[in-house]
Amino acid sequence: MKALVQRVASASATAAGRTVGEIATGYLVLLGVGHGDTSATAQMMAAKVTGLRLFEDSAGKMNLALADVSGSVLCVSQFTLYGDVRRGRRPSFAAAAPPVEARELYDAFCEAVEAAGLRCARGAFGEHMRVELVNDGPVTIVVDSADLERARHA
Repeated sequence: MKALVQRVASASATAAGRTVGEIATGYLVLLGVGHGDTSATAQMMAAKVTGLRLFEDSAGKMNLALADVSGSVLCVSQFTLYGDVRRGRRPSFAAAAPPVEARELYDAFCEAVEAAGLRCARGAFGEHMRVELVNDGPVTIVVDSADLERARHA
């Protein structure tokens, strides 16, 4: 599972001309689900994302998490995070999970965010969307479950 996390002042997702999800202060999370991801992966990723301290405290240090600033999450499914561009000019998406499996794990991630006591607005899974955001910072972090499962270097 891969998550591109952007700290935002606001974000919204629109599908078929209607707003399907919007937040004020918080994180826009573009979430990709890959082959081999499980509900445990979704739980681990949600815990990592919601625990990230990307908001500044009174000393200007990134020391505050979403809960500390009453922030929310807008989660948008993004299979293209698994685009492989090593060969040719058109990406291969073979590493992305099939839609039925991806939907289940996308929902599991969002439910885990909500279980942490945070609001989780959602995009329209599998639909063409317009995503608008006001990136705050800008602050953008990539969280990859494969990296979280590897041991850190000493």
